[in-house]
Amino acid sequence: RDFAAEFLFAAALIGVHVSKLAEALIVYSTAEYGFIELADAFSTGSSLMPQKKNPDPLELARGKAGTLIGRLAGLLATLKSLPSAYDKDLQEDKPAVFAAAETLLTMLPVTAGAIRTLSVKADRMQAALDPALLATDLADYLVARGVPFREAHAITGRAVRRAIELGIKLDQLPWSELQALHPVFAADVASVFDFQAAIARRNIVGGTGAAAVQAQIEDAKRLLVKRET
Repeated sequence: RDFAAEFLFAAALIGVHVSKLAEALIVYSTAEYGFIELADAFSTGSSLMPQKKNPDPLELARGKAGTLIGRLAGLLATLKSLPSAYDKDLQEDKPAVFAAAETLLTMLPVTAGAIRTLSVKADRMQAALDPALLATDLADYLVARGVPFREAHAITGRAVRRAIELGIKLDQLPWSELQALHPVFAADVASVFDFQAAIARRNIVGGTGAAAVQAQIEDAKRLLVKRET
């Protein structure tokens, strides 16, 4: 019954990925983040608070991942003590496989629908950007000028701490303060705190650069077409 166990593993792994995606969407839809808004068709009202939109479909999709993991664990537990011949215990593979397939056929369309109909709040995302997010880029700036990364990491940490002490953002740290940390800092260090440039610098396989992300999307599309044909 390896085929059944392998199917259930694939189902469980899909469930885990969907669960992680659902969790991210749930968090980003909260009032505290406000990065996205789920469509009414993929939300439910609160029985108590009239203003509240509950991401119930995504929460259910997240919860179904545990069910899929349980189906896999259940079948493996059934298989572990069986002799090599056929036994009636193996009848337990069918409920697990059928139920897992039905679960996937429910959670995948729901998750896809939630993504397809959500609204992105770009202004909230932009407002949440903090220059401290680019501390690694500041370390990379030093490395590009010959500073060993371990030393660059420590210098950047001190820069972050100094900005906190002064009650300012990292990109507001005076040039004099940076040069006191290391003389290699120059006026062009301000370019480090350009978020778009920081993203663009990561145009590597699996990176966050626009070209890298688009390449991954195209690869995924080609894989889907290949499997469909």
